Amino acid sequence: MDTDLWIDLEPRQYMRVMNLCRSQGAQLLAPTVAILADETEVNFVYSPDGLRPFDREYRRAVRIHVQKGFDLWVLPLERILASKVASGRPKDLAVLPLLRRVIRSRRLAGLSEPSERSKRPKRSEAPPVPRRSRGGAKTPPNQN
Repeated sequence: MDTDLWIDLEPRQYMRVMNLCRSQGAQLLAPTVAILADETEVNFVYSPDGLRPFDREYRRAVRIHVQKGFDLWVLPLERILASKVASGRPKDLAVLPLLRRVIRSRRLAGLSEPSERSKRPKRSEAPPVPRRSRGGAKTPPNQN
């Protein structure tokens, strides 16, 4: 299993991410794939299929607590499903039945994530959108 990270950076600037990975001891397998020190495979995605622009999708992201002091913003499963369907790659199509079962189970349990038809979150509830730095990369918002 691998991890896909959507990075709002021009694809032609992928080397910035790869250089960061290399500086942290990752093994580079391809221009967008790295194996981290703990053997996690990470695919860096710069323009995923079937999704809206980064800023719009980011507003619908779900906050996941990973460990003390570290949270991630993750796309709702419905949006991940849409991207995998749109990609059409065999490895993405292979997980569609599982994703659909998980989404259906979550809905039946009353744990459904916000759908496309649900109300947009209040501005204060939406995750902060990173801002662009001089180099073109998005940087985390101030956490003040």
